[in-house]
Amino acid sequence: MNTLIEDKEVEWLDLGGGIKRKVMAYDDQMMVVKVAFEAGGIGAMHSHPHTQASYVASGKFDITIDGNTKTLKGGDVYFVPSDLVHGAVCLEAGELIDVFHPLREDFL
Repeated sequence: MNTLIEDKEVEWLDLGGGIKRKVMAYDDQMMVVKVAFEAGGIGAMHSHPHTQASYVASGKFDITIDGNTKTLKGGDVYFVPSDLVHGAVCLEAGELIDVFHPLREDFL
């Protein structure tokens, strides 16, 4: 397990639609993921059994959780309890730092 990770050592995975992702670190209990959005990129509405906490590192996003939408910008945080429907629309290019518990096996 790598415990000291440099950003330059992790490659981006292009998800299409102006979105790319880097799985930065994980074990079976937790995962940290960087997600970069171009303006207009859409993180489609979805749900998963994982608890998610996300830090808006930069940019501006409309974040919807369980039918409630709020515009968040760099420095803001959102929290998604297990199984709630959520999604994002990028208003100004930026990055999200997502933390999942447990890890998202589907990202590996």
